[in-house]
Amino acid sequence: MHKRFNTTGACFPEMHYMVDITERLVAIKNMIDNGDYFIINRGRQYGKTTTLNALETFLTPDYLVISMDFQLLSNSDFSTEERFVSAFAREVYRNNSFKKAVSQNITDTFYKLKSDNKSFVLADLFDVFCDICAETDKPVVLIIDEIDTASNNTVFIDFLGMLRGYYLRRNKISIFNSVILAGVRDIRNLKLKIRDDSEHQHNSPWNIAVDFNLNMNLTADGISDMLSDYEKEHNTGMNPDTIAQLIYDYTSGYPVLVSSICKLIDETIHTWNNEGVITAVNQILTMNMPLFDSLINKLEDYPEMKKNLYQILTTGQKLSYNPDHEATKLLLLFGFVKIEDNGVVIANRIFETRLYNDILTSEEMKSTPISKAGAFDKPEFIKNGILDVELILTKFITHFHEIYGDKPDKFIEEDGRKCFLIYLRPIINGVGNYYIETHTRDHRRMDIVIDYLGKRYIIELKIWHGKKYNEDGEQQLSDYLDFYGLKTGYLLTFNFNESKEIGIKTVKFDDKTLIEAIV
Repeated sequence: MHKRFNTTGACFPEMHYMVDITERLVAIKNMIDNGDYFIINRGRQYGKTTTLNALETFLTPDYLVISMDFQLLSNSDFSTEERFVSAFAREVYRNNSFKKAVSQNITDTFYKLKSDNKSFVLADLFDVFCDICAETDKPVVLIIDEIDTASNNTVFIDFLGMLRGYYLRRNKISIFNSVILAGVRDIRNLKLKIRDDSEHQHNSPWNIAVDFNLNMNLTADGISDMLSDYEKEHNTGMNPDTIAQLIYDYTSGYPVLVSSICKLIDETIHTWNNEGVITAVNQILTMNMPLFDSLINKLEDYPEMKKNLYQILTTGQKLSYNPDHEATKLLLLFGFVKIEDNGVVIANRIFETRLYNDILTSEEMKSTPISKAGAFDKPEFIKNGILDVELILTKFITHFHEIYGDKPDKFIEEDGRKCFLIYLRPIINGVGNYYIETHTRDHRRMDIVIDYLGKRYIIELKIWHGKKYNEDGEQQLSDYLDFYGLKTGYLLTFNFNESKEIGIKTVKFDDKTLIEAIV
């Protein structure tokens, strides 16, 4: 069978190119060996189901696994206790590998639970679980995927309550050695709508789960090994390490984004080099991917989360991590952000650019004079395949003062950098992309990295805070250029002193050429 890159549903090693997740499985098995009850909650398309499928096979030599996917149950299956027991038994009975591992008596009991006219209750289901755990020589692990599918049902709450009770008594009765619940939301913090009067409450009585802190992002080394397997079959001439690192730089190892880039290059672009990766990223940024639709919809559902996210994006503020802050918890829950150096940062460059695009391409933004100016000027900025960044800065200075010259300084200070991004967006749209380096994102300084037609450009945006601060900025930019192996960089400074000199100048700094623009 010809293997391919997969971006929909679970991945299987015999069908798909995959990063080896053995190290992850070993870490999870260590938790199971400890008898832990834990919850795997990650954003959509984060590899949860792929991990659980692989885990079930990985555990088979040492454990008996009862595996369930709540997506296979309908709303009516949660309508009553009897319907839920029948549906649960039905799905377990369908699992051929499980039926082979238990006695005929257990199999017959599940058949009876799923099909008998008698009204069975949850206690009957747990009696069967106890019988299984007493009968088998192996410890039993219960795995339930898509657990939050059922979050608004009282039957689900009753099931969790009984699961907790039995698990806590496992030293006295035969029951599961370990329990794994997986979903987007953490059931310990779900808001549940379970009453007719639509009263909401927090589901907190079952906080027995240990923390699951395992990093489920793919690593650059793992991506490289996957690409090496691909290269052995296709002989493209790529350098797997180089391409893997670039893919990781854009995705931070978010599984579906990694697979999407590889799939586009394999099936459409056919160029396994830096330009091929950038082309794939550009295409992804314009796709109607379910992942992006889900993210944008979540922003509309949670205005406070949207406010905090846009604060990070547009004002340059670095938010300190507060585990009790509701908006931050939601941003982490849905995968928008990650924690880095005790600060909240956007999860990856692709998310960041897509979110910026959502802001900058709104009808409100596109109708601004500065955006229209960027679209009008666009044809002037490409010369022999080179993006003329110096000319972009020159034109921006002119437009900025024509449009915003009479605005209060406070308005300019808060919105100046956003104005530049609004101006830049239509210029590089469809051909290049950009992102903002998280380590330079603060109120005073941020670095924009532009990838355009296979070339990279660094623009430092900063607010004037004196000559010494400006010289420090030159040194920082020079060091950053060294990191990327570049000799030319650009500075755009927003200066609010009345005596400022507006314009462009060229500065030699060590072996670098710095083009400095002052607004």
